[in-house]
Amino acid sequence: MKIEVNKIAELNGHTSPIYTLHKGTADHLILSGSGDKLIAEWNLKTLQSERVVASIPAVIYVICHIPKKQLVLAGTSNGKVHIFDLEKNEEIKVLETHTSEVFNISYSLQTNCIYTSGGDGNLAVYALDTLDFIQIIKLSDEKVRHLDFNYKTSEIAVATGDGNIHILDLKTLLEKKVFLGHQLSSNVVRYSPDGKFLLTGGRDGYLNIWQVGDYEMKISIPAHEWAIYDIAYSPNSDLFATASRDKTLKIWDSKTFQLLKVINKEDDAGHQFSVNKLIWSTYNNYLISASDDRTIMIWDIIRDEN
Repeated sequence: MKIEVNKIAELNGHTSPIYTLHKGTADHLILSGSGDKLIAEWNLKTLQSERVVASIPAVIYVICHIPKKQLVLAGTSNGKVHIFDLEKNEEIKVLETHTSEVFNISYSLQTNCIYTSGGDGNLAVYALDTLDFIQIIKLSDEKVRHLDFNYKTSEIAVATGDGNIHILDLKTLLEKKVFLGHQLSSNVVRYSPDGKFLLTGGRDGYLNIWQVGDYEMKISIPAHEWAIYDIAYSPNSDLFATASRDKTLKIWDSKTFQLLKVINKEDDAGHQFSVNKLIWSTYNNYLISASDDRTIMIWDIIRDEN
């Protein structure tokens, strides 16, 4: 498989590094959160900013949109999670469980829970319906960076700053396995859509692929020169992308794990600084990247099977 990449647009408006992206209220809408303390909505049809969704009194590291509830959650540098009701167009609650930065917010309709994690080494759980606090789990003395769900095996994978990967039971949250994922911080975990593999990215720049079940390492790839911050699968799952502090995006074959394309500043008018977050949208199959350079870039990924 060969890949052709075309840069569709560069979205400007944020005045500080952009740390987070999330899918919006429709396929053609996305949300972004930045060091400028703003959540913005962007339109992939018009390639313009739609509106400022919220202004928050702290740097935004992560946002999470929950369509079923019409809520947007924003995790900040001071450990708070601000919750906005999109129908009421107002903030309805602030969660103050964490004592330092919030790096990840995820939710599961299967468990009916919201999960937040942060620099205090804790994973916090809340009821999705009531937003009430349920429990907190101490996972590490370092940061808890990211988590992902595997509904095929009823597991949660969690990446922590001490390099470890924690595998938790989805329903009980009991720890099933802990293993060293990376020599430095483990930054991102991403289950393959078929649930058979766990992909992890670390501060060491390695992309590691683990066999789900025994979690034995299948492949270890020195994928980037600096830390890997995100991994995103294409809508049909045949490709995935990695984003790195080394300013590049890379496109990979999800079956062979072979590198297909490097997207950089020199060859593709890519990002000037660290690439922090990815979305692979179902709208036009666009790959969307956000960076410390304060831009959001829209990429058209074209497959050439010949």
